[in-house]
Amino acid sequence: MKMTNKRAQKRASAKASTTNVSKFAPAKAVAGGKSAVKFEYAPSLESTDIVQIEKRNRLFIGGKFVEPTSGRYFPTINPATGERLAEVAEANEKDVDLAVKTARQAYEQIWSKMSGKERGRYLFRIARLIQERARELAVLETMDNGKPIRESRDIDVPLVAAHFFYHAGWADKLEYAFPGQSIAPLGVVGQVIPWNFPLLMAAWKIAPALACGNTVVLKPAETTSLSALLLAQIFQDAGLPEGVVNIVTGAGATGAALVNHPDINKVAFTGSTEVGKIIARAVAGTKKRLTLELGGKSAHIIFEDAALDQALEGVINGIYFNQGHVCCAGSRLLLEESIANDFVEKLKKRIAQLRVGNPLDKNTDIGAINSEAELKKIGKLIQLGKDEGGEFFEPKCALPEKGYFQRPCFFSNVSSSFTLSRVEIFGPVLAVSTFRTAQEAVVKANDTPYGLAAGVWSEKGAKIHKVAGQLKAGVVWANTYNKFDPSAPFGGYNESGWGREGGRHGLSAYLDVRGK
Repeated sequence: MKMTNKRAQKRASAKASTTNVSKFAPAKAVAGGKSAVKFEYAPSLESTDIVQIEKRNRLFIGGKFVEPTSGRYFPTINPATGERLAEVAEANEKDVDLAVKTARQAYEQIWSKMSGKERGRYLFRIARLIQERARELAVLETMDNGKPIRESRDIDVPLVAAHFFYHAGWADKLEYAFPGQSIAPLGVVGQVIPWNFPLLMAAWKIAPALACGNTVVLKPAETTSLSALLLAQIFQDAGLPEGVVNIVTGAGATGAALVNHPDINKVAFTGSTEVGKIIARAVAGTKKRLTLELGGKSAHIIFEDAALDQALEGVINGIYFNQGHVCCAGSRLLLEESIANDFVEKLKKRIAQLRVGNPLDKNTDIGAINSEAELKKIGKLIQLGKDEGGEFFEPKCALPEKGYFQRPCFFSNVSSSFTLSRVEIFGPVLAVSTFRTAQEAVVKANDTPYGLAAGVWSEKGAKIHKVAGQLKAGVVWANTYNKFDPSAPFGGYNESGWGREGGRHGLSAYLDVRGK
């Protein structure tokens, strides 16, 4: 039967439109000797015009941007290009002392005397301004940190606003969080945050501290200070009283000066376990409160009855999409022996499809490693994994000529004694091993000095609850991974730190709670 002219034209038009999207057609990519389907996408670059970066970024003390007393600045680098973005002030002990004194004055004269309702209004205003400047914040975060723009845009910045909204709601309801108890703010809080989630970690710490009536001196990581300084501009726009939040930038010496300052009432630190131990020793014997969110070597446990394709995406999300930068990255994969071979083959094909490249490209899955030093650490650990006998897989994909990039990779047949199973790696590197019984899986998952997070994958709810109850991890996700909410407490056990951040439990870390 002949087609009508209209139908023939439609069929021809559809055929023509199909041939015109060749840029998006699947191409064969060689991955470990086997072919895998990989889609080639046209570039979709986020414009940087929305961001105006100061050539010299000063300290934020007393509601104003001020020069460091030393007059010293250091460069901050775009990890995707290796080029200098700007210079950042280096705060010394005098600058830190001024910031703490300013925070103390603001606490005693303004913030602690303000009603919770009024404090909440400031936090709500900050949250709305973050939403209004969300694109600017996301682009700056990606430029300074190296993470893909879609992570900054879709995860980090929305969570930043959510933390301020959530804690704004608590500001005038703290007595309901601790019924029958007497509560009071602690005073001046010193906060030190890492480079992996610069803006989110700032919100994670500042929002509850302010909601509880404390004032803050924040020290961001030296390689990623720019988004915190942009947040300071938002504090100015929100009319936050001068001195309530102060930001001192610098390296380890600046952080040490803040932690050791005698007029700090509480220290909140997120970073490496090694530095956390130093801080714990420094605070011991003083009256300072302390919360630590440290390293992790978190495990996925995947049983044979799990939805394997869903679990595969959970693994990809847990380690590769965030480049292994998140402290609770699922960097260990424990597979039930009966599905191990099939799952590893799926994993090979899937990571061969991941796109490594310009973090400002919306199609990029894996952006840049934050610094050259961090990239070298990753390289040494990968070589150590090879030397220890792990079966290494890495897809063959081109890397940008400039910047600090690492292909996604994994080691299979890894034992618990391997360095890769015990040392935190801030990169897209996964260690894969197997188990035969649920008890063996629990033993292997717990065989680490850390205890931050874990993921359990199974279709049987009873099995998930039984296994989760035996895991020594502060957070256990069931059939998902890396899901965060301001109302959920987050923290770990053992060398992953102590104390909780987020939720009602996180509020208690910023309050003096006593029985009436």
